[in-house]
Amino acid sequence: MMTDFEDHGLSAGIWSGVLRRENAPARVLLTHLGRPVAEAQLSPAADGEWRVSAGISSDLLSDGLQCFLLMAEPPEAGPEGAGAEHLASLTVLAGVPLDQDIHAEVELLRAEIDMLKREMRRLATREA
Repeated sequence: MMTDFEDHGLSAGIWSGVLRRENAPARVLLTHLGRPVAEAQLSPAADGEWRVSAGISSDLLSDGLQCFLLMAEPPEAGPEGAGAEHLASLTVLAGVPLDQDIHAEVELLRAEIDMLKREMRRLATREA
């Protein structure tokens, strides 16, 4: 399923956008460093469109680079978010950039690769 997520950016600590699809996902989660940190709010915008907004807690923001992902869970999501779909990424840079920022980016890439591996395994077992 192809997702069309229009990112409206970050304002006053709320990341928002519009998701275009026939049915709303079961849940949309905000993740940070591979862990869910909040559930996004979904509300109908128009036929086939859903407003998505997720609050980013100030506890998650500090000097350096912070990476956040929006993940949509389908109604039939299995354990550990199996089948979750990556909607969007948001990178926030605050304070003085640190040498450690590259580590945050690597962690984000690892989390995305792990998600892809889980999904590929799930698809492989479904087709077998």
